[in-house]
Amino acid sequence: MDNNQDYILGINQTELERLEFQHKVWKKMTDDFLDRTGIQKDWKCLDAGAGPGFVSADLRNRVGASGEVTALEPSKMYLDHFRNYCRSKNWKNIRFIYGNVEDSHLEKDHYDFIFLRWVIDFVSEPENFLLKLMQSLKKGGIIGIQDYAYEGIALFPKGGAFDGITGIVRNYYGAGGGDIYFTTKIPSVFRKNNIELLEFSPVSKAGGNESDVFEWAYRFFKIHLPIMAGKNIISRNECDELLKDLNDHRNNPDMIFFSPLIVNIAGKKL
Repeated sequence: MDNNQDYILGINQTELERLEFQHKVWKKMTDDFLDRTGIQKDWKCLDAGAGPGFVSADLRNRVGASGEVTALEPSKMYLDHFRNYCRSKNWKNIRFIYGNVEDSHLEKDHYDFIFLRWVIDFVSEPENFLLKLMQSLKKGGIIGIQDYAYEGIALFPKGGAFDGITGIVRNYYGAGGGDIYFTTKIPSVFRKNNIELLEFSPVSKAGGNESDVFEWAYRFFKIHLPIMAGKNIISRNECDELLKDLNDHRNNPDMIFFSPLIVNIAGKKL
């Protein structure tokens, strides 16, 4: 059984496919961020909360056969997906850790680069989570984080049920112990723990009804609004109104969607 069976977004084939599409939509953002970290060919990297391994694979392509990538993931299904991918590529320098960061043994002062994308906002004790990762980082190593500061999401023209989506998503994450604004506290955590803040930069995408970024959001909400209703985070009536608003915009060639802010954060261990 998966260690992370209570993960709020679920662990199943539908979610895996959504995550794969999400990776494609946001790949340039992540690639640009990884470029700025200066990852070298022989680095040891940890992908904490690796999911199906999409970023772990990108890290392996950067560090090459002389480097090392560790995929740490609490879902056996997702970790096995990446394990099979590595087997198909005949990669020998991948380490797999099945478990949560909090309960896993991580070597101290081992990694040149630690990365987490769409992870920290789900964690119930995020500061302790980061402290453990920082202990595994070499002196001079880099920790990179990409996650939400969940503001700015909007559908235009406004006036429908989707206008209230920020509070709904906040409650959804909160039901799993997460905080969709924790990124705003990370500079303070870094400062208290001898981590030099190298980057704190927001990214947002916008597009019309045929854009990849709207399709990304549509796939998320189409799946997760009914789940929210099942968890009594919203009512069935609210769910129906939100889905109607989404579909009305999807059929409107003049609509514009703005994604929530995603923050790129990088810190160096002093």
